[in-house]
Amino acid sequence: MIRPVVDVEQVQRMSDRVVLADVRWYLDGRSGRAAYDAGHLPGAVFVDLDRVLARPGSPAEGRHPLPDPAAFADRMATLGIGDGDTVIAYDDAGGVIAGRLVWMLRVTGHEAALLDGGLGAYRGELSTEELRRAVAAFTPRAWPADLLADPDDAAAGSFVVLDARDGSRFRGESEPVDPRAGHIPGARNLPCRDNVDADGRFLPVPELRKRFEAVGVTDGTKVISYCGSGVTACHNLIALEHAGFPAGRLYPGSWSQWSSDPERPAAVGD
Repeated sequence: MIRPVVDVEQVQRMSDRVVLADVRWYLDGRSGRAAYDAGHLPGAVFVDLDRVLARPGSPAEGRHPLPDPAAFADRMATLGIGDGDTVIAYDDAGGVIAGRLVWMLRVTGHEAALLDGGLGAYRGELSTEELRRAVAAFTPRAWPADLLADPDDAAAGSFVVLDARDGSRFRGESEPVDPRAGHIPGARNLPCRDNVDADGRFLPVPELRKRFEAVGVTDGTKVISYCGSGVTACHNLIALEHAGFPAGRLYPGSWSQWSSDPERPAAVGD
């Protein structure tokens, strides 16, 4: 399988064999679609996080539950992405949003990777032309249970639980969208945006490994990754794989699900 992170030179060499996916989305309410329309990588299709990579949220399941596999397959097919395609996804935030699509594809056996540096890595002229690919054949595949976690798993104490949110949200100093501030007791903060440098490119593998080791991850550790709604948590899972560690589990409901349950405790501070 293709490595989880590729650079723009690799993509250019593979240009006739890949589908570029623009997965921009903004927590502050800005339109990812509008950003795509204003300028995107030539040949890229727009993948809507809310419509394609999640189903409608609820307090019981969180803000971005994983979509039904059949619905996801149908939307991929409609975008012109098929079983045999290699998908290279990008955004303008170091891959923290696009990582959701890459994780979803990789865990179901599809070839997919993040474009290192995202939109900013491309030095050519951006396109404003919407690409319409022919409908493809994309086979539904169940989300692998061994790579998912639920609230009980996160509370069990048998995993290293990583919180991908920024430190202020982890510590409970701010909470812009979810019912309560804080984090899952026992979780360790590993902000996903610090997996990349100022240009949005992944840190060298030795530095990534040190980041994970500093929060207790070793080659034999079982890891659960969560965030606000199970989106940016995927970036830590991709970084984990990129750094050479065994695959971790995604907690899709994440803090948005946990904090909606008054029976679940919330920790604050470091």
